[in-house]
Order: sequence, then structure tokens, then C-alpha cells
Amino acid sequence: MGFLSSKVLIQRAPLDVAGRDVCALFVLGSAFESRGNRVARNQGIGRRIQDLYFKASKDDYCEPKSCEGAGIMALPATMKVLGLVLGVAMIIIMAFLTEASIEFLLRFSRTAKSASYGGLMGDAFGKFGRVFIQLCVLINNIGVLVVYMIIIGDVLSGTTSDGIRHAGVLEEWFGKHWWTGRFFILLVTTLAIFAPLASLKRIDSLRYTSALSVGLAVVFLVIMVGISLLKLVTGTVSMPRLLPDIRDLSSFFDLFTAVPVLVTAYICHYNVHSIGNELEDNTQIKSVVRTSLTLCSSVYVMTSLFGILLFGDATLDDVLANFSTDLGIPFGSLLNDAVRVSYAAHLMLVFPIIFFPLRLNLDGLLFPSARPLASDNFRFASLSIGLISIVFLGANFIPSIWDAFQFTGATAAVCIGFILPAAITLRDRYGIATRKDRILATFMVVLAVFSNLVAIYSDAYSLFKKGPSRRG
Repeated sequence: MGFLSSKVLIQRAPLDVAGRDVCALFVLGSAFESRGNRVARNQGIGRRIQDLYFKASKDDYCEPKSCEGAGIMALPATMKVLGLVLGVAMIIIMAFLTEASIEFLLRFSRTAKSASYGGLMGDAFGKFGRVFIQLCVLINNIGVLVVYMIIIGDVLSGTTSDGIRHAGVLEEWFGKHWWTGRFFILLVTTLAIFAPLASLKRIDSLRYTSALSVGLAVVFLVIMVGISLLKLVTGTVSMPRLLPDIRDLSSFFDLFTAVPVLVTAYICHYNVHSIGNELEDNTQIKSVVRTSLTLCSSVYVMTSLFGILLFGDATLDDVLANFSTDLGIPFGSLLNDAVRVSYAAHLMLVFPIIFFPLRLNLDGLLFPSARPLASDNFRFASLSIGLISIVFLGANFIPSIWDAFQFTGATAAVCIGFILPAAITLRDRYGIATRKDRILATFMVVLAVFSNLVAIYSDAYSLFKKGPSRRG
């Protein structure tokens, strides 16, 4: 999530690796004037992008810098689980831990003279380390795209939670028919929108759609905040729960299911090396990261707060699905549709921007010595069809974005954001880690492993006990 001009997106997308959410976008937005910008102006943006894009696909895994719409949609639900006080505290704590893990990466990268996360993993753990981080990135970003498609299905077709039907936009407009069902809607979206955009071989071909997607994200946030403030002024919102509701051991374990969502929201570690390399003064990277984390934490807190104020204990895993209810304000139905349609369209346009580097990453992993992907139509088509099919199937069979976050956030994302930076520090190949570093790294590993194992257990137990929810 976040906001970035299409110009920055075009110049940066091929360079940046593995961004996840607003933090990655704000890192980019805070980078100011870079050497890359000057090169683009001198050589021509299109040619520079093409050269760097395909070079990046072979030299290192190329990752998207944003996951707009995924993590932020589940943040209000984390407030329902944790309570407002603990939830806000966790957002802030996660920001501090993220800053510490990024500082580990930067410090050890300088010593190892590594220009990327993958290079640093290769330096610390050899080829296995480099391949492992690539696999984590693949799992993480496939999970992101699955979440995107689940949200689009929730918005357009509808979802059922705890026996309550939340109609989608098309179902509200035209009634319940087979062609307003989730499977058909996602199939049409995939074939009519995702497939054509994903078939483009140059990411700068998406410059107009990327600009439009940013505008649609702004529309969503402005409307949501405006509705919340209006209801606050009129006194029609109830006080949200400040602390978690712990009744038994099971409800205590449920608290840990919020951790993977928060972890996912702060994954921006792969962007840091690329941005640092492009800054005219790369010593600014620490202040850039700190500013970015401050900004994204503020956005997360505001989104969580306004979401839980609007819907309280009725907040769904995907808060967009809540906008099918009566808001109790003038033009409420129109605003509901505007929020959902604008964000669904936003996700559709962001999807191919994330898909591009994901495809190149997989190609670099499977065919490291092959010719550029764009020059091999069969390989290009095979990887595209395979990845889109996996995402499509995942979106139809995974019950909700909460479940998707549990398994990707508690596995790949937590490795990317905390376990691997801590492991590099504990490996301490160059003997530069202090006692404080080793204590903090150990704490990160123990906390990450314990909390996410409990989250996986709790979510799996809930799935087997209750069964997957019907989403329509």
C-alpha cells in the first residue's frame, strides 16, 4: 500500500526487489534524486528500463516494490483480534524490529560489499542461502497475488462470514446469478484483464495503468477516512474494544494469528539495497528507512483505527467486504460502491506490476543461463500461464485473505523480514556483531519462530474444526 507517481514506478520497478506494502513505497518516495533518474533522463527511460529489467532478472531476483491493497485490508481485523491498544502497540513494535533488521542487512552488506539481499545471503550461507531467499520471495509474492484475487472476488462477487452473506457489487446490481459467482467473475477478470496485461513484455508499457492505480488508491483512502470522520462527528460510532477478549487457551492462541499479517505489512527489505545503490549519497539510506517506517506506521495505524471505528466487532478479514452494509449516512450506498469498485480496479491494475518481476524471478531461478525471457516466446508464455493458473486456483480454494496471510506471512515473509537478517547477524562472518546485536538477533529468531508456529497451529486448528467458510 502506499502512493507513488507513475514516473517513479516506471523508473524504479525493475530495480527494486521484494517490496511488500506501504513501507516499500515510502522508501522509494523518500529516495529523492538518484543516479538512476539522471541516467534515465540522459539515455531515455524506456531503453534504460529494458536493459536493467532483463539484467536484473539474471543477476538477481527482481521483486516488486508494492503490495498495495493486500496487507492494509486485513489490518482492521487485527485490531478486532488484539484490541485497539495492543494492536497499535504491535504496529509500532513491528516498525522498530523492522528498522533493526534492515540495519543488520545494511551493516553486513557494507562489510561484505554485497549490493543485494541475495548477494548477502550468498556471502553468508553460499548458494543455498541465495536460492533459499529466492524461494521465499516466490512464495511470498505468489501469496500476495492470491490475496489480490481473493479481495477482487470478495468485492465483485461477495463473501459469506459466520453465516452472514456480504453481497458483492455485481450481486447487488444484478442479483445472484451464476455469472455473478466468484469462480466466473475471477475467470473473466483473469482472462480479460490479468492475462492481456501480463502478456506485455516491457514493464514501462504499464505506465498509464500504474498512474491510474495510484489515483484509485487515493480515492479509497479519502472516502474511507471521510466516512469515519462524518460518523464520529454525528456520534454514530461505538467505542472499539481496547484490549483483547481472552476467554480460554484457544482465544489466547488466536492473538498470534495477527502476527503474520503485521509481518507481511512491513516487508520492504529487498528494496533497501537497490535504493541505497541509487542514492547520490548512500549514507542517507538510514534516514530514508526511518522516515519511511514512520510514514507507513502512521498509515497503518490510521487505517486500522478508522476501519475498526466504522465496523467494530463486525469487521471482516477483508474490510472491503464490510462496505456492503448500510453505513447509516447520506449516499451511503453510492459511497459503498465507490470504495469497493475503486479499490478492486486499483488491485487489477497493480496485479501485473507485481506479476512482471515475479515471472522474471522464477525464470532466473529455473533457467539461470537461458537467453532473455522476452526473446523466448514459449518460455514466456509457459511461465505466465503457469503462474496465473496457480494464483487463480489459490484464490478459489483459500478461504480468506486472513488464511492466506497466515501461511505466507508465517513462513516466507517472516524469513525475509526477520529470521534471515538475524541469521546473518548470528553467523557474523566478519566478526562485526556486538553483544547487543546477538541478543537482539536471537530475540528476533525466537519471537518469530514461536509466534508464527503458534499462528499456523491456531489457524490450521480453526480450519479443521470449523471448516473453510463459504465465500459464494
